[in-house]
Amino acid sequence: MKNTNELSAIASAMVAPGKGILAADESTGTIKKRFDTIGTESTEENRRAYRDLLFTTDGAEEFISGVIMFDESLRQSTGDGVPFAEALRSRGIIAGIKPDKGAKDLAGFPGEKITEGLDGLRERLQEYRDLGAQFAKWRAVITIGEGIPTRFCLDANAHALARYAALCQETGLVPIVEPEVLMDGGHTLEQCGEVTEAALYRLYDALHEHQVFLEGTILKPNMVIPGKECPIQANPEQIAEATIECFLRSVPAAVPGIVFLSGGQTPVQATENLNAMNALGLKLPWELSFSYGRALQEPILKAWQGKSAHVAAAQQAYLHRAKLNGAARYGTYAGEMEQGAV
Repeated sequence: MKNTNELSAIASAMVAPGKGILAADESTGTIKKRFDTIGTESTEENRRAYRDLLFTTDGAEEFISGVIMFDESLRQSTGDGVPFAEALRSRGIIAGIKPDKGAKDLAGFPGEKITEGLDGLRERLQEYRDLGAQFAKWRAVITIGEGIPTRFCLDANAHALARYAALCQETGLVPIVEPEVLMDGGHTLEQCGEVTEAALYRLYDALHEHQVFLEGTILKPNMVIPGKECPIQANPEQIAEATIECFLRSVPAAVPGIVFLSGGQTPVQATENLNAMNALGLKLPWELSFSYGRALQEPILKAWQGKSAHVAAAQQAYLHRAKLNGAARYGTYAGEMEQGAV
């Protein structure tokens, strides 16, 4: 039987005021691409050293409530031999895990994806909990294009997210459910809103059918934003209003928090858009927070360059970016803060 009090307490801590989540759950293939941009070889030790600098940054706990890890890093340790999950917990940061097996082509539906990894998931989740994880994250990928997404794609991904969420709660882990409508393409702000709303309707219907305890979940969605190739782009205020309108229609009030993905936005854009939502000053039923990967890590990688001599500079870059997003949680971020020192 699920411990609803514990699940609710963890979920609430994940969206604590002024804090958000660092997504450091890149697969081995994805982190190789990131390392390639700074001319660093993606060896196991280099990956460990990079995560070490992230997870041991003094002061990060002021702005970071949790960290999503990949299987490899949940099994790794700091240079002092402390398991990463334990090192994070000692700073008051909650350790999480990405247990899915990635988005694959949806058979019979060209251009659409389904996330795999449900087979053996119950056992994997139990092992991850034993290794110190307290939450998990599963990503579904939804593409806007000619005739897509289909209803079947939305339903299939909602069903997978709901099965995953139910298994997480059975194991005592808080599930982050991530239905990501991609920024790729030329779709408009309005089209993104329509697809996002449809995906969320299907998701919460499936979660209800699977008897998932909503107070012990977190939603990680895209913002409502035009496609990268759309000739008419939107400003932060337009994105904020469209996003909140969509979510008020489709996300139950029982959900404690929404942690947005950055989804291809620059670090500055991701911060500006989150700030614009919180700056509206609306009384909303859920916290509006962040769970950024590249939008947090891009400045860190540039500062680090794969060199141990640059660890302090990389940690300073991390702290600065985290602080700016912490300010965006309150709607108090301003562009001039980009140049300021932490």
